[in-house]
Amino acid sequence: MAAWSVSRTLWRVLGAAGRGCSSGAPVTLPRSGEPALQEAQVLSPARRREFLRDHAAPFSAFLTDSFGRRHNYLRISLTEKCNLRCQYCMPEEGVPLTPKADLLTTREILTLSRLFVKEGVDKIRLTGGEPLIRPDVLDIVAQLQQLDGLKTIAITTNGINLARLLPRLQAAGLSAINISLDTLVPAKFEFIARRKGFHKVMEGIHKAIELGFDPVKVNCVVMRGLNEDELLDFVALSEGLPLDVRFIEYMPFDGNKWNFKKMVSYKEMLDRIQQHWPELQKLPEEASSTAKAFRVPGFRGQISFITSMSEHFCGTCNRLRITADGNLKVCLFGNSEVSLRDHLRAGASEEELLSIIGAAVGRKKQQHAGMFNIAQMKNRPMILIGCFPKLQDAPLTSSSLPPRDPLHIQGLRARGSFSSHMETMWSRWGLPHVLPLVHLRLEAVSPRRFYSSHSKDPDSSTKCLNTETLAIPATPRLSPFSDQLTHLDSEGRAAMVDVGGKPMTERVAVASAVVFLGPEAFHLLRQNQLQKGDALAVAQLAGIQAAKLTSQLIPLCHHVTLSHTQVQLELDAAHHAVVIQASCRAWGPTGVEMEALTSATIAALTLYDMCKAVSRDIILGDIKLLSKTGGQRGDFSRGSDSEPSRPQL
Repeated sequence: MAAWSVSRTLWRVLGAAGRGCSSGAPVTLPRSGEPALQEAQVLSPARRREFLRDHAAPFSAFLTDSFGRRHNYLRISLTEKCNLRCQYCMPEEGVPLTPKADLLTTREILTLSRLFVKEGVDKIRLTGGEPLIRPDVLDIVAQLQQLDGLKTIAITTNGINLARLLPRLQAAGLSAINISLDTLVPAKFEFIARRKGFHKVMEGIHKAIELGFDPVKVNCVVMRGLNEDELLDFVALSEGLPLDVRFIEYMPFDGNKWNFKKMVSYKEMLDRIQQHWPELQKLPEEASSTAKAFRVPGFRGQISFITSMSEHFCGTCNRLRITADGNLKVCLFGNSEVSLRDHLRAGASEEELLSIIGAAVGRKKQQHAGMFNIAQMKNRPMILIGCFPKLQDAPLTSSSLPPRDPLHIQGLRARGSFSSHMETMWSRWGLPHVLPLVHLRLEAVSPRRFYSSHSKDPDSSTKCLNTETLAIPATPRLSPFSDQLTHLDSEGRAAMVDVGGKPMTERVAVASAVVFLGPEAFHLLRQNQLQKGDALAVAQLAGIQAAKLTSQLIPLCHHVTLSHTQVQLELDAAHHAVVIQASCRAWGPTGVEMEALTSATIAALTLYDMCKAVSRDIILGDIKLLSKTGGQRGDFSRGSDSEPSRPQL
């Protein structure tokens, strides 16, 4: 209330033609035709921003809260609609949309923008929903560019429409871009977003790099059991590309079924990355920055962490938000709002609007309520706030671009321990094979993976990621079978199982498959005279590689770092067959039977491929799990079979 009184007094002193100053001194803006304004208008966009920075006026008291925080950054939601349905943003059942008549019109958006810029806002970010589905987004950007004092116009987008619109947006005045991308696996993208579109997002990132945005900021919401296994792959993107990959802690909003166990903290993410890149360097933090930035020496880009939950940055917050229906939110996690739309449509003057804004800013609390309290508070779903993520801008530079290739990824290299789906992804785009293939051995050994265990938590249970299905009690010994399909939610939709509360144990699984080749192909295989070469060695390597890539092939499988994988192939002359046995071992909260089954199956398919030129009468059969140990439901062992039998067709 004190800030409101000061603001109201200042307004009466200064009048509508002046601009409020936090010191109380009137600052008069130059009118059209005055030398300073004429000079600013004839400059190029880059020089214009420099001029405005050098001639900045003292800050408005209306946008300064009772803790001295100056709010010079305004986020405006252009729409509540979105062409994706991301799990962390929108409830699975969708949200009730505001009638079109109750949404801000283009004129109202520009009126409010002009008022805030006049009071000291120098940065506006357009959000949604998805801002690029609004038909007049280009016109809005172009008119914002004409506001004297506005230095940065940014957009946060899911990237689906970006490649098509970005050249015109840049010409209209867009100077910064943030692109949301939570996985590098196309199938997982569809699971998270509940829609297709991975390749369109990649095209958008390519287009932003091509047009000179440096860095291009990529926002990744990290969720345990879903995409935390891709941290290193995302960091690797910053090696050869001018990206700022931003890892964002999973935040609670209405309808996203936030769970503390799903949140991967900044410290946990940082520790995992530093284990692989111990030379990782901390970068200086900018004023009012929401991000903790790091760079691997020699990398072209950088990574950052948005620590809203574990280490809040409320003390330097400089952001205000206007929702698509015209409500002012002074805190992302607060549930108090004031309608600027209603006052605009009631004919409120600038003085009255500023009084309302100043009162709301003056009531802003020192910090948010903390993640556990926030999770219990009533707040809008993220899609209706148009808030996420709260990131800094990616300025456009005129730096030289690398020679053209389809995605400008020269110099990007993968490490041997990365998921080699990166190689597949770049190959699909027709790019040079700059990623060295993972070195394979017949017995692959890799470091164990460490998980966070909450076995002492009474709420700990095995449940689907985005459902409210009945939890399986965490008892010392469970029945070996269940009458529930754990990969389905209560409405029958596919869902990933949350293994965060399962105990850490050694998991071992063995699977087998049989390839019936027929006499001719079997003879050539045994004599190693096949035209394609040593089929047994190639199949053995393929089986080991497949075990490591299981989570990339089976969408709802968790990524598991295997401590040992072995593939054995034996010739069965009596049946002209090859018997394959694959074994996998790991330490963790989830079993490795899928890894063993995938390994045996891919080894069998590889044999088919190596031998198909000789005969098409090849049958793959007897693919089965032989044994598994280490799970909560007890060990499993299949009774021994006397011999493989060729299926009857």
